Amino acid sequence: MENTINVEAYNLPDSEIINSPAPLDFCIWRPDDIYIVLGRANNADSALHTDLVERDRIRVLKRPSGGETVILSPSMSVFSIKFSQISRERPRSVFNMINSHLITSFENAGIKNLNTKGISDISIGNLKIMGSSMYLKNNILFYHAVLNVGEDISLISKYLKHPGKEPDYRNGRSHDEFVTSLHKEGYNFSVDEAEFLISNAFHSLQKEINKI
Repeated sequence: MENTINVEAYNLPDSEIINSPAPLDFCIWRPDDIYIVLGRANNADSALHTDLVERDRIRVLKRPSGGETVILSPSMSVFSIKFSQISRERPRSVFNMINSHLITSFENAGIKNLNTKGISDISIGNLKIMGSSMYLKNNILFYHAVLNVGEDISLISKYLKHPGKEPDYRNGRSHDEFVTSLHKEGYNFSVDEAEFLISNAFHSLQKEINKI
């Protein structure tokens, strides 16, 4: 059966900062619905359970950055950072710099056993709570990430197939075995509270970048 999924260009709220005139800009937002976002190299047929996506009328978009397909929901926090002055840095070093500030902010709020895993994930123990991707164009670096605050993991496995590529620490685990949320790990932060922690991390990151 031919796929009838309509895949839109990425135009969610954080896309607006890509063309911001500021050398450093930041956007944090809470999805108002469920969205599916394909990575640059993904396609709907290989990444999604298209029959369920179509039946439930889930919007599907494709972002310009790499990485695998993600689900966004109102129980998650989505945030992006646009850089220009550090765009010559290696992507992994940028991921590590951002993650270190996020982990510090989360740890200060009492979240324990946080790690950077794979290329850019943040985990609690061996379970993923945040994924991110990056887009480089000319002298602009656009980073965006999704933190699972309280979404049930079954939503991910309902719509997303097993990814074609995975980080080493996943070890073939299903979505249900690999992904977690702050709530599932016993941290009952609201999305607003999680966004406050992310914002703190960004302001700390901004101070570091201003020294470069």
